[in-house]
Amino acid sequence: MPKLKSHSASKKRFFLTATGKIKCGKAFRSHRLTSKSKKAKKHHRLTGYVSDANAKVVKQLIPYA
Repeated sequence: MPKLKSHSASKKRFFLTATGKIKCGKAFRSHRLTSKSKKAKKHHRLTGYVSDANAKVVKQLIPYA
């Protein structure tokens, strides 16, 4: 069976934990930060987990992660 191609954009955005969950960065942290509260900016600085509904698709995009 031939090798599978990994999705280049997904390789940069998602990574697997030791338990098999998929971590990703959060959105809304790039510009227009003056109108956002300190609490909102702090929470978007942290990483989050991909939902179970999307995890199956992401795992197909990064088969060798």
